[in-house]
Amino acid sequence: MQSQISSPMSPLSGIRIVEFEGIGPGPLTGFMLMQMGADVTVVGRPGAGALPDELTPKEGALLSRGKRRVTLNLKREEDKEHALDLVAQSDGLIEGNRPGVMERLGLGPDVCGKRSPRLVYGRMTGWGQDGPLAQAAGHDMNYVALTGLMSLTERPGHPPMLPPTVVGDAAGALGFAFGMVSALLGARSTGRGCVVDGAIVDVLAMLSPLVQLIRQGGGLDGGEPSVFHDSPFYDRYQCSDRRYITVGAIEPSFYALLLKQLELTDVDPAQQMNKSLWPSLKARIAQRFASKPSAHWNALMEGTDSCFAPVLNMAEAASHPHNVARGLYSVTEQGDIETARGMRFLPLHCAEP
Repeated sequence: MQSQISSPMSPLSGIRIVEFEGIGPGPLTGFMLMQMGADVTVVGRPGAGALPDELTPKEGALLSRGKRRVTLNLKREEDKEHALDLVAQSDGLIEGNRPGVMERLGLGPDVCGKRSPRLVYGRMTGWGQDGPLAQAAGHDMNYVALTGLMSLTERPGHPPMLPPTVVGDAAGALGFAFGMVSALLGARSTGRGCVVDGAIVDVLAMLSPLVQLIRQGGGLDGGEPSVFHDSPFYDRYQCSDRRYITVGAIEPSFYALLLKQLELTDVDPAQQMNKSLWPSLKARIAQRFASKPSAHWNALMEGTDSCFAPVLNMAEAASHPHNVARGLYSVTEQGDIETARGMRFLPLHCAEP
């Protein structure tokens, strides 16, 4: 059965988006906007991607369907000019690079804002544009660990997992807000309102393309060991003080750094995806992390590209330097921890918070 790509009402019809190629949430955001009717053009880079081949979406994969694509080498002046022309014709831009990369390419908000003053410049990262961890690599599990939410799932004898209510209720609310904004924009441009059917199951289906792509590549739900369940380089590990840390070193260069930090010099990084080696290596890594307290691993690995984060409790999350720098939480007079702000919106011509 062929999947339905766009909503029948297409509330974002007429909206143009330029998406600079990335992995994970950036392409998913572009896909969601396309489903709502936006015209999305992906600026792809030449050459191989950053992920292992087993986790790299194949040509024509779901998140690419319905989008236009142009391949540009942004280090070449003529290709950069082509990209800027696309930006000038667009209402919104999506990029998922580390802070500073787009600026070094000459495609930062200041340059793009001059080409299109009404441009909505979207920056999708895990840690944000500033804060102590802004330049560090990371993956899904690390971000959840640092918020304090993962710690809420820990039980005696069972390690922490992804948290309750966030994936269903909270993600459902976020998806519903996205639908409302899409419909409001549609009403503004067409003069016609609509009913937004905000079912959580619909939102979760909308969030599923990333795992669907991994499943298509045999990385999930196939009876085979999974990177996200069985690999030695994406998991939570217990330290000697019984605290947990997380590592998500999926990319080959990040995996090589993880092995170096753990002093596993006899392990060949090129064998990362050799699943027959995973059980024994995972046992060695677990033993290595268990040999020292979490503070040792925090000092060695936090802020590096091994994709590391400690599993914090809620109070620790509120006081962690990165979260404090980004102003994420506040503490009431009663000692209750509350989220202090939502998404941050900055002037197009100013990179300051």
